[in-house]
Amino acid sequence: MDIFLLSTGQQATFPLLKYPLEDHVEENRKAEEEALADVERIITTHHLPPCAVVVEPIQSEGGDNHASPAFFRGLRALTKKHNVLLIVDEVQTGVGATGKFWAHEHWNLETPTRHGNLLQESPNRWLLFWKTPTSVPTNHTVNSTLGWVTQLVLFSSVPSLRKLNVWIWLTTPPRLETTFTENLNSKGQGTFLAFDSNRRDEVLKKAKGVGINIGGSGERAVRLRPMLIFQEHHADILLEGLEKIFKS
Repeated sequence: MDIFLLSTGQQATFPLLKYPLEDHVEENRKAEEEALADVERIITTHHLPPCAVVVEPIQSEGGDNHASPAFFRGLRALTKKHNVLLIVDEVQTGVGATGKFWAHEHWNLETPTRHGNLLQESPNRWLLFWKTPTSVPTNHTVNSTLGWVTQLVLFSSVPSLRKLNVWIWLTTPPRLETTFTENLNSKGQGTFLAFDSNRRDEVLKKAKGVGINIGGSGERAVRLRPMLIFQEHHADILLEGLEKIFKS
């Protein structure tokens, strides 16, 4: 999903960052500024003024695309300036997947909900509204599927999940980059990991032959979603399998 503006039906540009981030600081800053300018252009010029801007913290189906916290703070300031709701779609990133309970916590927003309505959806299919501009005065949840018992079980694992997130992110992507010479553009937060490959479809096909079940995202991304039982010896197995794939 790109940045989507409700009521106009318009999609704004999501910044596509270049990696390694430290080698492309100015290019990435410019890409994010251009994306914000595109959002403001639509807000101010479209014949149907938008009521809300919807954005994913990580563009999960479009290639695992990330943006900096500064970009999202800029987007929040922009929606506040034009009195437009900011809706954060956390259907995939919520409930600890990125190392924090909600991925938007990484942004350090000053006014996350005062002028907007943040939409969250956990893997348990529930929606959380901190504050609405009209009739709902307090926190409100709507669960259409599984009920609160499963949520309590799920949320009880969040503290251990956060510790695991930190370990995975600090160890796995750097090892990918140092092990393989191909420009992988490894990226991620917590268990939300991915790398790029020009031979993505071939990598996915061969992965199953060496016992690795991984999926794709967008045109080039190979995404990794480690389970809670993922340990260092699992990372060794993963890297050994990827080495076989890239050498074949």
